[in-house]
Amino acid sequence: MSNKYISKLRDDFPLLKQQVNGKNLVYFDNGATAQKPQEVIDCISQYYTEFNANIHRGVHTLSQESTTKYEQARKKIQRYFNAEFEEEVIFTKGTTDGINLVANGFEKSILKKGDEVLISTMEHHSNIVPWQMACEQTGAQLKIIPISDSGELLMESYKEMLSSKTKIVAVTHVSNTLGSINPVKEIVNLAHAHGSAVLIDGAQSVQHMRVDLQSLGADFYTFSAHKIFGPTGIGVLHGKKEWLDRLPPYQGGGDMIKTVTFEKTTYNDLPHKFEAGTPNIAGGIAMGAVMDYVEKINWEEVSSHEEELLVYATSQMSEIEGIRIVGQAKVKAGVVSFVHESIHHYDIGTLLDQMGIAIRTGHHCTEPLMNRMGVTGTARVSFACYNTMDEVDYFIKSLKRALRMLG
Repeated sequence: MSNKYISKLRDDFPLLKQQVNGKNLVYFDNGATAQKPQEVIDCISQYYTEFNANIHRGVHTLSQESTTKYEQARKKIQRYFNAEFEEEVIFTKGTTDGINLVANGFEKSILKKGDEVLISTMEHHSNIVPWQMACEQTGAQLKIIPISDSGELLMESYKEMLSSKTKIVAVTHVSNTLGSINPVKEIVNLAHAHGSAVLIDGAQSVQHMRVDLQSLGADFYTFSAHKIFGPTGIGVLHGKKEWLDRLPPYQGGGDMIKTVTFEKTTYNDLPHKFEAGTPNIAGGIAMGAVMDYVEKINWEEVSSHEEELLVYATSQMSEIEGIRIVGQAKVKAGVVSFVHESIHHYDIGTLLDQMGIAIRTGHHCTEPLMNRMGVTGTARVSFACYNTMDEVDYFIKSLKRALRMLG
């Protein structure tokens, strides 16, 4: 990808132009949240200044306009991700909310004592705790797919773990800590051969690649808008229609009902069955602007560019004395987690911030993974399409300086 293209892309993101601690900002914390293009920011402002009103309930002009734009966003999401039906797109608060919705539904209507739920060692807490809770309530067993020292799923072990007892497999598409890209299509096909449902946590994938839901074939796929250049507090759960029809409502309240009496409530049709209460309307409408924006991105070029950043940064960091990269899967997204043999990751992150560089430090909500990899936490660099080679060079130079100061 040309520097000219990246420069043009960067111009869309106003926050990248600012300085932090007197230095030009280098934003390498995209795994936590991505920056927002101006057109998405403008969309949110426009909603509140021009047609702020509640949706689905009003006959007046502003309500009708809000409802139209909100539902148009759902259609855009369906088209972009190639979902089969519009009603398979459920608006949520984010990835965590989507996983909890599915886990709650399985707890109430699917799981029973003796059943098994499979997750992997590299899961985010959001894809561990809801399944622990569901298993505790039902007597089902939570089983963990192991990983290699390099941070790759042990697929032979996964195959051996699958059985008629497996009711759902819930795994991440891309590890937020290691950057490992899991073979999700193979995971789905193997699970389906045993009659098991599959949920894919797409929080760390949608900003790095174009996901085709029908081609993938997972029963559930969930992600957060803020990871793909959108606002916080809004996300998407895609579920196959037959599964969404089968699961009970997650929450009760307005908009998820057809009729209510004190004796009996009948539930609304999809997708509204799972969308109780007034939603994040501005966020939902902004998702339409996000879809418009990402439709214009050349994902093949972006993937190539991010791969170049990843390979270059990994190579440069591997030459720094005392640094160990945690997670070296053969197929990775733009994430480099690392530790130093004698310097705490928090101290590294603090000094880099003084140099204008934003990275993430800690356990990244993956404590079981940290235990598996033999560390308490890491410093994590995570790239997005608007990052540059010059930023990587400045980061490497600054990292070396920080280590000298801390050493």
